[in-house]
Amino acid sequence: MGTGGPRGRGGGEMPSWGRGRRGVPTYGRLGTELGTAGGRPREGRGGAEVGPEVGDGDGDGGLAVRSAALVSPQSMQVARLCLGLLLPAAAALEFAYHHQEQMEAFLKTVARNYSSITRLHSIGKSVQGRNLWVLVVGRFPKEHRVGIPEFKYVANMHGDETVGRELLLHLIEHLVTRDGKDLEITNLINSTRMHFMPSMNPDGFEAVRKPDCFYSNGRENSNHYDLNRNFPDAFEPNDVSRQPEAAAVMAWLEAETFVLSANLHGGALVASYPFDNGVPATGTSHSRSLTPDDDVFQHLAHVYASRNPTMKKGDQCKDKMDFPNGITNGYAWYPLRGGMQDYNYIWEQCFEITLELSCCKYPHEEKLPFFWNKNKASLIEYIKQVHLGVKGQVFDQNGNPLPNVIVEVQDRKHICPYKTNKLGEYYLLLLPGSYVLNEANSHEGPNIYCNEVEEEDSFHCMRYTSNSPSMKKESFCNPLTTSHSQHEQFPRCLR
Repeated sequence: MGTGGPRGRGGGEMPSWGRGRRGVPTYGRLGTELGTAGGRPREGRGGAEVGPEVGDGDGDGGLAVRSAALVSPQSMQVARLCLGLLLPAAAALEFAYHHQEQMEAFLKTVARNYSSITRLHSIGKSVQGRNLWVLVVGRFPKEHRVGIPEFKYVANMHGDETVGRELLLHLIEHLVTRDGKDLEITNLINSTRMHFMPSMNPDGFEAVRKPDCFYSNGRENSNHYDLNRNFPDAFEPNDVSRQPEAAAVMAWLEAETFVLSANLHGGALVASYPFDNGVPATGTSHSRSLTPDDDVFQHLAHVYASRNPTMKKGDQCKDKMDFPNGITNGYAWYPLRGGMQDYNYIWEQCFEITLELSCCKYPHEEKLPFFWNKNKASLIEYIKQVHLGVKGQVFDQNGNPLPNVIVEVQDRKHICPYKTNKLGEYYLLLLPGSYVLNEANSHEGPNIYCNEVEEEDSFHCMRYTSNSPSMKKESFCNPLTTSHSQHEQFPRCLR
């Protein structure tokens, strides 16, 4: 929850994990893709060394640009399901708040026992020196593979908003223990590289001594900065001291090719989508601020909220604003400068929404099973949305991948143009419909292609061809549902 505002956006055997209360009473604690702004090609190589890593893994091997796209999840499906039946059952993770030590122990055990599908690494350290752990789950967890999109969940950005932290631990357990046993989960692991950061503000979480539903001193980091006001802002200056946790996340976003994300908060019950800030050109004169991809963002928010039986009602938090169907535009709720959600979308080509998961910021741990049951389906279904729209690679006449090529949908101009990464990949999240794609690089004029995004089942592929004599394109896609909007020019991309 924002200060003075209504929300927080502001294989193997595993042991049973302790409650980790540390003296706290009944509460506990708790191919085309996206380039960066500024014209540099996206690194897009998962596994950039930004901190300590745990586990040797199983040696998935190097990145092969041409062969990686040929990996067929369906071809491995039967073998994975059979293998899953041979794996020992894991002891269930306890529904309790896990402090840094317990969380680290759990993540390290998962990384050790499921080394073929996980990678545990730290992207940096907090002010007080705690590791900012990220667990990667996927068939190729050690590095990015062409055509496999990158997804992330980040929780506990505000240290006293605790439900998301525990939900991500249980989601990790749910995924790794069902690989090869559950067809839906196996397909998800085959086709997606998923990154989970249970706590972006571990210092804040540990600082809470008296949990409260409304506000605790652990909201900010140890330097008393709100991390959700600590990112660059495209609409107005945000001259704040960049904090280690925010800087680490920014470097992480540069090192990966993230396509879709959600930021888990507490203190309300709603799925909020960009923009959080804005100018008249984005609609602020009408008490809202809409992106060029507003139809996609509304869809993403609806996918999450509609599968949460409490959130979708929109009026379950007393003395709080009502949200029709459990979703809202961020600016329409209240303006926010320097938020992580807008930063992801504008500068890092990653669609991110904010998920407010509980009316009480720090609920009793006895309520955690309730929150897991209400959010499990939404958490899984939301990850699948990373396969919406169209993705592919751009090559030159010699078959070399082209980085830094602008690939945009006509009439959907982004503040920072979306560009291919260093492997020539692009990922454009789009709903079913007809679109015109514009491609341009510094050596040639723009090329225009028509593309049809159809409604199909999940984990399906679509191919389309290019008429350009200088570029050839290989594409793969995965769509879903309805409508479409356009917008005027936005502020300049400053970076």
